[in-house]
Amino acid sequence: MARTKADEVERESSVEKVEQILQGAMQEFLKHGYAGTSMDKVAVAAGVSKATVYSHFQDKEELFKVLLEHLSRQKFNSIFGTEPLQGEPTVVLRQLGTKALEHMVADQEHRALMRVLIGESGRFPELAQICVRAMIKPVVETLTQYVASHPELKINDPEAVARILLGSLVHFHIVQDVLHGKEILPMESDRVINTMIDLIVNNAK
Repeated sequence: MARTKADEVERESSVEKVEQILQGAMQEFLKHGYAGTSMDKVAVAAGVSKATVYSHFQDKEELFKVLLEHLSRQKFNSIFGTEPLQGEPTVVLRQLGTKALEHMVADQEHRALMRVLIGESGRFPELAQICVRAMIKPVVETLTQYVASHPELKINDPEAVARILLGSLVHFHIVQDVLHGKEILPMESDRVINTMIDLIVNNAK
């Protein structure tokens, strides 16, 4: 059955409302943490009724899950794009590493949300698992597939290499930016990225 103009307007309005609620939820989770945020507070921050929030989200956990998935999808697409990774490993890995670190440093809101998530992970382990599924797993899988598609690299365990690549970048970002360690352990990001690539490429020689 064909969509009518009214259907399209209603759908667009619904999408806008969801975006509005997610923005309000982001404000509240950053301000009060997961435990301190309520659906009432989200409704006020989003400028909608509580009934509207519940018409889109069953409870706070679902709202947080959708917010994480939404942010993860945006972050993933901004770094990896929407097409499969292609190209020479030295070039592709350098571009990915550089872009990933740039996004980590620039996106202060996302970094603040990760602090909230890590801080709440002891009381709410299921929330941390949502992050692993929505944010970390797709990156590991994408990097694994890319490394495995280049047999000339002679990598025996592509998934382990993918985790090492991601882990090195995240560790660098945490030490330098999250923990304010730039003056204690100064290092240029290019050194980390170039050395990772050298280790991978030299493995094939």
